[in-house]
Amino acid sequence: MAKYNYDKKYLKGLGVGPFLKQVKVRNQHIEAASDELKPFDYVSNKLVEQLHPEYQLTKVSKVIEREGAKSFVLTSLENKPLAYFRAGQYVVLDIKVGDIIVSRPFSISSSPKETLGNNSNYMITIKDNKDGFSSKEVNKNWHVGQEVKISGPQGEFYYQGLRDAKHVVGVAGGSGITPFIAMAEAIADGTEDFNLTIIYGAKNRDALLFKEELDKLAKQSKKIKVVYVLEDKDGFITSQIIKKYVEGDFSLFVCGPRGLYYAMDKVASELKLTRRRFRKEVFGEYGDPTNDKDYPKEFKDKTFKLTVIMRDKRYELTCHSNETLLNAMEKGGVHAPSRCRSGECGWCHSLLVSGKIYTPKEVDGRRIADSTFNWIHPCASYPLSDIVLEVPYNK
Repeated sequence: MAKYNYDKKYLKGLGVGPFLKQVKVRNQHIEAASDELKPFDYVSNKLVEQLHPEYQLTKVSKVIEREGAKSFVLTSLENKPLAYFRAGQYVVLDIKVGDIIVSRPFSISSSPKETLGNNSNYMITIKDNKDGFSSKEVNKNWHVGQEVKISGPQGEFYYQGLRDAKHVVGVAGGSGITPFIAMAEAIADGTEDFNLTIIYGAKNRDALLFKEELDKLAKQSKKIKVVYVLEDKDGFITSQIIKKYVEGDFSLFVCGPRGLYYAMDKVASELKLTRRRFRKEVFGEYGDPTNDKDYPKEFKDKTFKLTVIMRDKRYELTCHSNETLLNAMEKGGVHAPSRCRSGECGWCHSLLVSGKIYTPKEVDGRRIADSTFNWIHPCASYPLSDIVLEVPYNK
């Protein structure tokens, strides 16, 4: 077998001189070239910016009144389409309440197809909550023309063919119906292709959001089935109810209040679902941790000093043991970065310079290295002492 796979005779007459001269020629071209960098937009960079913007500037173009809630249709202020998303994802809204700005996540309750074309939009549905710090402000004061800064699409609560069964069972409670509306809309208009059975639990018939839309979508597509479970008539959603309407392999998706998640943990166990087949929407506040079994009770109802360092600024605030550090910062006028508010996404990743915190195991989404080197998620961290916190800058 020949040592080389080419004919060496073509190289024998070549010396190294011509090659060495190329270095000199190359350097001459470099010296003669302009120092000015020519602007060039890579297609991949444009696509990333379009699909994953850090934020989007929008306005309310329509307000839809519902029983116990309002839907807000948001359109772009930037003369470009809103970012495309997967049905089931959410966006984070910057909401001004008085002199402070809070960030709150809300599921997109419209089809991804609505982002295409000239009338690109998202629909966000917010339930009335008399005790809600931000929802009360939005439902009372937001109007057509209201300008709203929002994030790009977030979250992993969507159908993924490589991971999920072809049949998805969506268990919803209260306003947790919103991501399933988006999924149903996407199936009906051909954007998504899977079977969806929605089991929607509510206190009574009047508490059902989107009932007319759900019934219409179920008639429009054979791939969509809707079951209503009313507490005043049927009780709570159980494994027996799911078995009644579902056969074969399926993925269980759950979105709603925390109590529903605890109930569905038990249901998933009874149905012998693997972790791969059981998904819960994770965004939202954990709430008061003082009833947790491992919470140190001596710290309940305590007030501490919170020092926040953000770039060259230093803020001196107070924080309460039963509220997160993120909540304390927002109430103190510090616009800290956040997305999921449940310890999952890591967007609020901050350095605990000094102090002690309590993080519920259920929402402790930190890596082992984070815990080792004092990095925390303020959205899921509760103070147990005075705190000094270094927080990343938020645009």
